[in-house]
Amino acid sequence: RSLRTAGPRSSDFFRELGQTLERMAQTLRDQLPASASGGRGWIPPGTHPEPRPPDEADVVVVGGGVVGWSVAYWLKVLEGRRRRHGMKVLVVERDPLYSRASTVLSAGGIRQQFSLRENIQMSRFSASFLRNINEHLGVPNEPPIDIQFQPSGYLFLASPQNAAALEAAVQLQRDEGAQVTLLSPTQLKTKFPWINTEDVALASYGLEDEGWFDPWTLLNALRRKATSLGVQSCSGEVRGEGWGYAARFAPCHSQEPPPHPKTLQLLYVFTWHCPNGPGPSCPFVIDTSGAYFRPDGSAGNYLGGMSPSKEEEPDASNLSVDHDYFQDQIWPRLAQRVPAFESLRVQGSWAGYYDYNTFDQNGVLGPHPRLENLFLAAGFSGHGLQHAPAAGRALAELVLKGQYETLDLRRLGWDRLVEGKPLEEHSVI
Repeated sequence: RSLRTAGPRSSDFFRELGQTLERMAQTLRDQLPASASGGRGWIPPGTHPEPRPPDEADVVVVGGGVVGWSVAYWLKVLEGRRRRHGMKVLVVERDPLYSRASTVLSAGGIRQQFSLRENIQMSRFSASFLRNINEHLGVPNEPPIDIQFQPSGYLFLASPQNAAALEAAVQLQRDEGAQVTLLSPTQLKTKFPWINTEDVALASYGLEDEGWFDPWTLLNALRRKATSLGVQSCSGEVRGEGWGYAARFAPCHSQEPPPHPKTLQLLYVFTWHCPNGPGPSCPFVIDTSGAYFRPDGSAGNYLGGMSPSKEEEPDASNLSVDHDYFQDQIWPRLAQRVPAFESLRVQGSWAGYYDYNTFDQNGVLGPHPRLENLFLAAGFSGHGLQHAPAAGRALAELVLKGQYETLDLRRLGWDRLVEGKPLEEHSVI
């Protein structure tokens, strides 16, 4: 028959065909969801194209940053053969393009120089993990992972008022096996001639397993490996009582959880060029004033910043950069410590977040005291990136085995918040 003489049955056929084609077109459109800019966005591997999750999951990981993906990865690695078909793990991330994520907006540092034993232990675990990253996160038939680690160490400068605390922290770090040395002002000037030692009473310098790396590469490596192990992900937002990164898939209780001190703190990171600066062998320097800087690649490029005081803290909902803050607050401190920085030229900047714990500047790790099957890994106050491998394994051990096995991190649990007993970390940048 010709189309002109088609009867009712053929009309139904073409109507149904049109509906089928429209459904196919809609399916293709769904594979390319609109990005925040109104264009078409790229879907990360393993991410569900729609915001709704699969029908069921054994474990829901709330937050697909580096800590969340570390939890998901370790859950699959440690589950062994507990189940015939394996544990169903789902990662939910509300910003799949990571445009506002703390992970990719950080300065990428890793250090052993903390004042709390648990933080030192997590740093040492994470350093070993990163050193052997391809053994952990390598995927067959894919290129090897290069996190672009720069092992230049951290250099902490202490004023006369803080010298004793720095010395005590270094002793603890050494007790935990970290390779850290103390430098007098004379030794500091000899090793780093470009530095002004005025008002510096003592310095500590990390000799091993300290430096910086590319956060985006670590995040992608964790996500790629976890996906290859069967972890699913979707874009969306989990709403309900409680907060954290990892939660067993279970109904929430109706009780109100105790108040928590977690907040977002805005930080600015600036990049600048200074051809006569310290050079590429410069460590990650933490000044007595709180300003910090490190080389950024080569050819006289650097990045750095300084956490604002409580009085100066900007609105965390706005990621625009206050350039006057660098001009008025950071640059004078940089130029005082490194005279060559007097002639630096700012090249760029960005704003990011600290997932900040106002109670004691330490992560909260472990089970929630009132919400059954809810486990927390949040509030790391700027050191979540470097502690993610250790924190992810620790939380996976709690979920799967009911106890810590690799590191004893019980003191980082919620009990200290309920009891009002802060576990202070003094080396917060």
